[in-house]
Amino acid sequence: MGLTIDNPIIGQFKDSLQAEEKSKATIEKYMRDIRAFAAFLDGQPVTKDAAIRYKQHLSAHYAIASANSMLAAVNSFLRFAGCPDCVVRTFKVQKAVFRSKELELTKTEYVRLVETARHRGNLRLSLLMQTICATGIRISELPFITVASLQTRRATVSLKGKTRTVILPLDLCRELKRYTKAAGIQNGSVFVTRGGQPMDRSNILHAMKALCREAGVEEGKVFPHNLRHLFAVTYYNVEKDLSRLADLLGHSNVNTTRIYTLISCEMQERRLDSLGLVLPNENTA
Repeated sequence: MGLTIDNPIIGQFKDSLQAEEKSKATIEKYMRDIRAFAAFLDGQPVTKDAAIRYKQHLSAHYAIASANSMLAAVNSFLRFAGCPDCVVRTFKVQKAVFRSKELELTKTEYVRLVETARHRGNLRLSLLMQTICATGIRISELPFITVASLQTRRATVSLKGKTRTVILPLDLCRELKRYTKAAGIQNGSVFVTRGGQPMDRSNILHAMKALCREAGVEEGKVFPHNLRHLFAVTYYNVEKDLSRLADLLGHSNVNTTRIYTLISCEMQERRLDSLGLVLPNENTA
């Protein structure tokens, strides 16, 4: 008799993810994906054939990237549950060569977002966006930007068993010192709620989206990770050093960093046109 997915084993899997120190957002996503798989099985036992049918179901209803993300969660669960033979391969995806211009936040748009937040009197949001964009940190790493770190210009980030040092630009430290003094924040994390708790990811995203209309920026471009991407692109365009960029972003694999250096097709066109390797035809009227 094969494995039947029920609440107890889902709970055990959740406990294992917590023991591995997975983030809250990751655990919630895995739980959604496993319950979706269980709903598809509708009480039937897990088999290789059933897993393949579920893979086909995902390909018919989701984009490839989303389907692969859901399969990754299912495969992780199957290995945990002692069903490695039921694990299925993810869909092959052609490596991206260009970054979509529609998704890329420009420096000009970033400046408009920061200035709009200032104009609205939301200094905390303005400085939060600048902190992510000026350091390249992940939004989950914001709590490690502390009052003490502003004195040394070094923030020690410890997440998922890994520790790294984030360098804080001098001008950013100055602005954050002014902010914390005015806000009465004497110790601990700089970016906290009125109750002193770390700011919630969804609230930050909502606050950023609320700036879009006034700032004249498409909503699809505005989310915290795009600020990290803008940092990576700006740094790489100046330094052309992929290895150092990987260190700054906290990547253990430089291939992950390459994703951040993709440029738009339009920019690549301009670069190719500027090479001057096509000679003009003198006989052309």
